[in-house]
Amino acid sequence: MRPDTPAENVDHSAEAARLERTAARYPEDAEALLLQAAAHLELAGDRPAASALYDRLLSSPDTLETPHLVRALKASNLWEYGHEAEARAIIDGVRTASPRDPAPWVIVAESLEAHDELEAAQETFTEGVTLLLTDVPEPPYSTHPLLFGRHRVRRMLGASHDEWDTLADTLHSAHASPSSSASSSSPSSSPVSLDELHDPKRVWSLGSDNPAELEAEISRLRAELGAFREALSRPFPVAVLHWPEGELAELVGAYESLAVEYPSHEEHLATIEGSLRELAASGTQNLGIVTGTVPSYEAFAASEGASPGDVDLLPQYATTLAARGRAVVWPPQRGASCWCGSGRAYGECHGAQGV
Repeated sequence: MRPDTPAENVDHSAEAARLERTAARYPEDAEALLLQAAAHLELAGDRPAASALYDRLLSSPDTLETPHLVRALKASNLWEYGHEAEARAIIDGVRTASPRDPAPWVIVAESLEAHDELEAAQETFTEGVTLLLTDVPEPPYSTHPLLFGRHRVRRMLGASHDEWDTLADTLHSAHASPSSSASSSSPSSSPVSLDELHDPKRVWSLGSDNPAELEAEISRLRAELGAFREALSRPFPVAVLHWPEGELAELVGAYESLAVEYPSHEEHLATIEGSLRELAASGTQNLGIVTGTVPSYEAFAASEGASPGDVDLLPQYATTLAARGRAVVWPPQRGASCWCGSGRAYGECHGAQGV
């Protein structure tokens, strides 16, 4: 599917079939590709087929990179076509497992929210936020939906603001800008607060006969749409390329022209951490790391008709890996192992760099 293909013109069943064929050709990317295929099947209304794909992935959980994410997606899908009891059981299992990835928390909480289980949704959002963000000075980009979702549900419940809601407000305000919605001359050019966006009374405005109320709601919806567009404009992380020590030695041994780019493995790792910190300091969000292998890189170079020794090919390779779902979020969650593969906690390894 072309990126610019309008959603209404997509044949979701055909796209799912194409992704399944691609997964068979590239088994190392099968998990990400089959998850995309399942999403297309859900959009096509073929929820049983989507569940079959989730089951196919879960049949070998030891090889999955994100087993909790797959389970969460399966639960959400099952509930949508009448399998509530099974969906609830899976959701309970995901919550008990306490995954360190925010995505499963968001999916199961939003599934509960969609079925008017607001108290349970609020509890689930809170569990995820508490686990992943306690004592974290700057919430990673991937955790923002947790905070925003929790804020939304608590607003619907009429709960008073707490420190997590205040943090959600702050993050939303920091990202809101005139350019993210409409032109500066538009009424929607001033940022709309998260409290306004999540106001339960907004739905009443849509049925109002008062032109002023309708205009105000249209302005808020434009601002919200701008935020969605901004998020969708970066569907995968801005990723930096990482080579494990053995792979880097093989790469530089085969392509001597890359020795200037990679003087040593230690310097390579330090450069990755430094580059990511500079990007973060400049305001860039949704950062990640992709790990390369020599065979994969050589195959990519061949597909581009380029030489693997071309330094300019490296960032293209990194972007392609990120687009194929191979990126891991940087910085790692609190207590997680360092991205470099040392086995040490990030805070005691490259997370201590420059501290």
